[in-house]
Amino acid sequence: MTEIDAINARILRELARDGRLANQELAQRVGLSPSACLRRVQEMERRGVIRGYRAVVAPEAQGGGFTAYVTVGLSEHTQKAQRAFEQAMKASPHVRECHNVTGAIEYLLRVEVPDIAAYKHFHAETLGTLPQVTSITSYVVMDSPKDERA
Repeated sequence: MTEIDAINARILRELARDGRLANQELAQRVGLSPSACLRRVQEMERRGVIRGYRAVVAPEAQGGGFTAYVTVGLSEHTQKAQRAFEQAMKASPHVRECHNVTGAIEYLLRVEVPDIAAYKHFHAETLGTLPQVTSITSYVVMDSPKDERA
């Protein structure tokens, strides 16, 4: 991995704020020449420190508008059960994030759907039909005063 010195850390902060930042502007903000800045960015991309660039899209534009974080417990703690659950989540367009976590449950999901009726359908017809799922707890997002996901 590329060493994350103070300059690389500043580059990463600036790119996290605006991934479309022109190299000239980025170099000026971090105090480098454009060529030195570009070399550092390309090296961090090559090494996998920078994995990609994304557009931040309004959930409503993708049929969202209603967001819930959902914790899911599984009946079995086997690779087979986990793989089956993960495949089902990958196949669901409403599951925007799926994280395998430690603690009392196995998974944390971020689900985006148009409205509560669509969430009820997802809850019953997607999560509710998976044989390995034993617990589902939903946390409805009312507001997001800080959201730095890209």
